[in-house]
Amino acid sequence: MSADGQGTQGTHHWFDDDAGPVVRPYAMTRGRTASAGQHRLDLIAVVVAQHRGGDPVADQTLSPEHVDIVELCRDSPQSVAELAAELDLPVGVVRVLIGDLVDDDLVHVTRPVPPAELPDESILRDVIDGLRAL
Repeated sequence: MSADGQGTQGTHHWFDDDAGPVVRPYAMTRGRTASAGQHRLDLIAVVVAQHRGGDPVADQTLSPEHVDIVELCRDSPQSVAELAAELDLPVGVVRVLIGDLVDDDLVHVTRPVPPAELPDESILRDVIDGLRAL
């Protein structure tokens, strides 16, 4: 019995009534920590919705979170970090969901150029100097 004389069952809630139903992150990914395609998604990788005529809401195989990602990316390309923040989901969950959408050809991902592959600053200065000399 609690201090108020009532039993603990029925008086306490496991979640806040205002929060609504709670879904665990692993339920959204069906327990997976990576997508089947093992897509490497950096936080700054940009997700772009494919221009297909179909409506993602009508696709019964997609979860509401998948549909939200496609809809957000249709408005404008979004980074993985932006999607995670907008959906208020952990980045790991968003990465798995994006991987699913890439596999289904609903979105594609453009990855940033690694710093090692960027041109050397001295080369760029030489090009600018050469152009000025023209």
